[in-house]
Amino acid sequence: MRILFLVSILLVSFTGAAFGQCSDADKAALEALDKAWGEATQKGDRATLERFIADDFRALPGMGTKAEAITNAVNNAQQTGGTPAENVTWDRYIITCTPNSATITHRNVIVSNDGPGGRERTTWARSIHGLEKRGGRWQLVSTTGHEMDDEMALYYMDLDWTDANLRRDKAWYERNFADDFASVSSTDGNVFDKASDIEDTMNSKAKTEMTESTNQMIRVDRNVGVVIGIYHWKGTDENGKPFDNRVRYTDTYVKRDGRWQVLSTISVPIKAN
Repeated sequence: MRILFLVSILLVSFTGAAFGQCSDADKAALEALDKAWGEATQKGDRATLERFIADDFRALPGMGTKAEAITNAVNNAQQTGGTPAENVTWDRYIITCTPNSATITHRNVIVSNDGPGGRERTTWARSIHGLEKRGGRWQLVSTTGHEMDDEMALYYMDLDWTDANLRRDKAWYERNFADDFASVSSTDGNVFDKASDIEDTMNSKAKTEMTESTNQMIRVDRNVGVVIGIYHWKGTDENGKPFDNRVRYTDTYVKRDGRWQVLSTISVPIKAN
């Protein structure tokens, strides 16, 4: 069993003094550019890739060149008839930049149908790109990445769950809670199954304005994972009274058919100082 502490999580080294603070507009533009490059790679769009990738581009660790990257993208698109065998989306962006250089890192969510028995399988990877502004436009000069291990996957899944709570994303719960999911209420100790937990969440009259998970400690032993952390949420209750709550939670995950699902959750309130 391994223990991974993720209080200061992922890629902190890329936000050091070598980079200035990007404006929100800068970050939005760079994120859009990155996604356009990803889509062009999937489609094998040679013209877009030629324009976006710098002539001295290198892909690590194999030091692939611009020509190799474009040829691979075009060939892959031709082999799949323009319909990729995997559905890839990009999120969880961390972007830093100066006026003429930028680092972009993000999660890749890869959904395919090559799981056991042809069932859907989700895997995760992380990409890190280096860009420079040349002739007034951004160009990709380097890229690297790696598959995520189970600890990283559960960390990101924990963040996704936190976001789903803010949106009351019923589809997320239905997909990611195991059929035998159980939760224990932090207020009265009642036990909910999957259906009743989702119903209780969706029918709540409270209005949540902020959700945050921090101080995660993650343990994985083969096909079982445990995430312990602090969950903080604010809003107004069904009577319009403001609340500001914190609990320490323990979430148990199980990997089935190649993907992680939430098996159970229990939490205890943290008293205000």
